[in-house]
Amino acid sequence: MSEQQLEQIIRERIRQNGRISFCDYMAACLYEPGLGYYTSPGRKVGTAGDFYTSITVHAAFGRVIAREIACMWRSMGQPDRFDLLEAGAGHGRLACDIMDFLAAQEPVCYAATRLTLVEQEPSLAEAQATLLAAHLPKLLWRTPAQLPQCRIRGVLYSNELLDAMPVHRVVMTADGLREIFVALEGEQLVEQLELPSTPALKTYLERYGAPLLVGQEAEVSLAGLAWFETAAAVLERGFMLTVDYGFPKAELYTPRRRQGTLLCYHQHRVEDNPYIRLGQQDITTHINFSALMERGEELGVRTVWFGEQYRFLLSAGMLDEFVAIESADLSEVDKLKARLTLKRLIMPEGGMGDTFRVLVQAKAVDEPDLGCLRGLGPR
Repeated sequence: MSEQQLEQIIRERIRQNGRISFCDYMAACLYEPGLGYYTSPGRKVGTAGDFYTSITVHAAFGRVIAREIACMWRSMGQPDRFDLLEAGAGHGRLACDIMDFLAAQEPVCYAATRLTLVEQEPSLAEAQATLLAAHLPKLLWRTPAQLPQCRIRGVLYSNELLDAMPVHRVVMTADGLREIFVALEGEQLVEQLELPSTPALKTYLERYGAPLLVGQEAEVSLAGLAWFETAAAVLERGFMLTVDYGFPKAELYTPRRRQGTLLCYHQHRVEDNPYIRLGQQDITTHINFSALMERGEELGVRTVWFGEQYRFLLSAGMLDEFVAIESADLSEVDKLKARLTLKRLIMPEGGMGDTFRVLVQAKAVDEPDLGCLRGLGPR
């Protein structure tokens, strides 16, 4: 029923106001109150959901992130106030793994820590509070609209957040850049090419993109860049840690990706049609890490480390997780299962290990001593 409701809402908007940008269409599919993919009930990740993330594979992912967060705290001089902010906190699994590790292994850092959870879907706050019950005195909740009012001296981190932000879709034609809009033919949603809805699309591609060939499609994440600018302003001093799938601009806008990177996920199947199962399937695109790094430098948030997830995890402490498995009171069969599970996080060649990239940036912190800087360097 919600799928039909959402489609009817979108149709009515087009009837009243004319064709809409794909960005507005994607925003409705993902975030329409009560009906969008991320704003409606139901499990999105894990075995019962539509896709896996690193945090649903094993708690070791969060523990390694926590090790690096503790290094960031020390690099800031071990302050008595240490803010963590997770943007796109979901059910709170990553936050829980991080806080559990800090409480057990880094008690002084934990004592200084306060955690702010930012999430679009308000109903998830209860799930977060339940999962993080042991850490409730240290928790704050904010909506994305309240993010600009936050002030962080510590670490602002996200895992698979920017890939879910609505994007404009463009295509290069013989007559120049055109934008893909969503219109109606009868009752059917169809795509139309028109002049760009804003000159910001052309400006973005000139600054953070690459020349497109005639016939080549691409995505432009103005929303993602705007979010990043807000996050950089919110961070007074400390680090930004971004985990997501994406590429630098030369890889993202290569002619080999003539259709762009937009994909849909439903029950662990990959789709390429965003006009079916409205509100019931995830719509996602690869992010432009070059935009974050280049804009970050302009805003005083300098790049400390960038590379594949497997390089980050192995450098920041994943080997300690393997050692812990060997010393645990487990059967050999259970140890083997645990090792194989951890390997899913670091397997390259199309696995999670190199599908996901990690970007570490610093603001007003000189010469940080981080785990990722001591081990396998970026490619």
